Amino acid sequence: MKKQLALFDFDGTITTHDTLLEFIKFSKGKAAFYNGFVRNAPYLVGMKIKLLRNQQVKERILAHFFGGMPLDTFQQYCDDFAEKMIPGLLRPGAMEEIARLKKEGATIVIVSASPENWIRKWAAKEGLQLIATQLETKNELLTGKIMGNNCYGAEKVARIAALFNTQQFDHVLAYGDSSGDRPMLALAHTPHYKPFRS
Repeated sequence: MKKQLALFDFDGTITTHDTLLEFIKFSKGKAAFYNGFVRNAPYLVGMKIKLLRNQQVKERILAHFFGGMPLDTFQQYCDDFAEKMIPGLLRPGAMEEIARLKKEGATIVIVSASPENWIRKWAAKEGLQLIATQLETKNELLTGKIMGNNCYGAEKVARIAALFNTQQFDHVLAYGDSSGDRPMLALAHTPHYKPFRS
């Protein structure tokens, strides 16, 4: 049997929506969500025209909505979101592919720019490994900063390399849907770009 490593982006690949946005709506409500994004619109425009880095803008959004929140409160929101919301956001084709790879004995890893906090419970339930963005805390409070680098673009490759020697696998597959996944897709023998869109 071939030794396989399957690397899956999460947002937009396994899910139909960006879970950061869905999580903010879930935990803060739609009114606060829209108000927060209007207030931070200049930063979003700056990222779009590449004046600001993805990580800078993401930290700005995280700080606005969650800065100063106790970690245990945040994690409870995350666990509730994983249980109540993520199942309704999953792409059937992605879950069928994951089921097929499980039967083949593949090592399956979610590699996500979203914080690990709301993916972890779902990934563990599905028996999948997880590499994701980690959030900084001080005195058990969220700072709004990311610990290290946002797990996006080249950082995905660096984080994969820290845990796996891809040369030890007979076949590496990767699944992604955005420019932030292209370095990971380039690692694979078989890359899949937007494979589950109907």
